[in-house]
Parts: sequence; C-alpha cells; structure tokens
Amino acid sequence: MNQTLDSIRFFLCFAFLFYASWSDYKTREVSNTVWLLFAPSAFALTFIGLSLYAYSELFFYGICFGLTTALAVILFYFGAFGGADAKALMCLALALPFYPENSFMPLLGEISPISQKFFPLTVFSNSVLLAAFTAIYMLFRNIFWHQKTGRKLFEERYGNESFGRKFLVLITGYKVSVSKLKEKWHLYPLEDVENAETGFKRKLVISAGIPEDEDRNAIVERLDKAVENRLIQDAVWATPGLPMLIFITAGLITAIFFGDIVWVCIRLSLG
Repeated sequence: MNQTLDSIRFFLCFAFLFYASWSDYKTREVSNTVWLLFAPSAFALTFIGLSLYAYSELFFYGICFGLTTALAVILFYFGAFGGADAKALMCLALALPFYPENSFMPLLGEISPISQKFFPLTVFSNSVLLAAFTAIYMLFRNIFWHQKTGRKLFEERYGNESFGRKFLVLITGYKVSVSKLKEKWHLYPLEDVENAETGFKRKLVISAGIPEDEDRNAIVERLDKAVENRLIQDAVWATPGLPMLIFITAGLITAIFFGDIVWVCIRLSLG
C-alpha cells in the first residue's frame, strides 16, 4: 500500500506540474485553482502514508515543508521566482518531501542524502542546472550569429551598459527582427529605446519576471519606430522567456529517474 501511495503522489505531482507548465507557456498564467487542488490532495496523501507506515517521519515532513517554503518565499521576494514557481515548489514539498524509494530508484542506483530528507531541494537544484543549459545554448547561438553576419552584438548606442548586463542578455536572449518580435507572442524584448536629453540611445531591459503585455507592446512599438526611422538596425535583443515551471517539471523527472545531478557530479569528481 505504501508503494502504491508513493506512485500516486509522484503521478499527482507530474500531472499538476505538467499542466501548470503548459498553461504558463501558453498564457504566461497559472490559475490559483491548480494549487488549491494540488496542495490539499498532496498533503492528504502524504500525511496518510506517513501516519500509517512511517509515523516518525512526520517531524522531518514538517521540517522539509518549512525549509522549502522559506526558500520559495525568499526566491520570490528577490525576483528569482514567479508566484506560480514558488507555489509549485511548496506543493511539491507537500507531496514528495522524501525520495519515493518504495516505488522508484535512480538509474545510478543511489539516492543522495539531500533527496532522502529534502527531496524538493534536489528537484530545485536539478531545475536550476537544466535551465543553465539553455544559457549555454543562447551563448553559442549568439556567437554563431556574430560569425555568420559579421555584425556587432552590441552597437555603440547602448550607453554605459555594464559587462554584467550584456552578459546576462547574451545567455538569455538572441537577435531577432522587429517584425518577428511582433509576430511571435512568446518573444519578449530585452532592450528598449529612449530619446534622452543627450540624444537617442538604446538600453538593455533586464528583469527576473516577464513584462506585462501592455509594457511589452509599448516597447515593441518604440523599437519598430526606431527601425522605421533608421535609428537602429532591424535586429534587436529578445528572449523566449521559458517559464521556470518547465524546468521544475523536468527537474522532478530527472530527480526521480536519474537522481541528484549535483550529488552525482560530486561523487564523480571524488572518484
């Protein structure tokens, strides 16, 4: 019965996170109804399972949920997480506080110490590492674009933008035409233009969250006018803005079937 409950809790997590990821990607919104259904069902299944088969683990269940909630709230208030991302991580802590070893085993045959007691942290670290791979892709894409076109990645009119801001743009976005930016709803501008007192200039737009549609459309219109007036070339910075929920879902699958990526890397490095 305990094995069955573990399997049910995993598939519950996967189902809700998959739907939330799809909704976030399609509309950039996730209804609170998702979490209102996910949280109580996750808690009920986990509490029943621990009460019947591992009563002593209830204390660690509370610790895991508290630690995960603190992490989610901190990331949210520092702008590294959206509200849906934070709620997903907290719901995950309610459903799978510990690795469900009664039903699954990582391919490498070892469950990390973190996964044993704080499984949501493994999912989080896996999701961050998986998201980092997109940064590598973006960087090489931009290098190839520069080599292919022979054009500069950053023209002269970016003012005093720091190297750090430029690097963030390099690993989160790529150059597109304004017409493509207007056509593709999932692309969001990473730059804007303004008529400063010292003359026309471009500026990089760096933020943890995705701008509201009204803000996005206003920026796109300004960029479009700048291209029409030949103030800038028709190649501006934009990002596909993949929702973090996609990586959290991928992090869950990876954690269940592969394991803790950080732990595996540490073990491999130590031999």
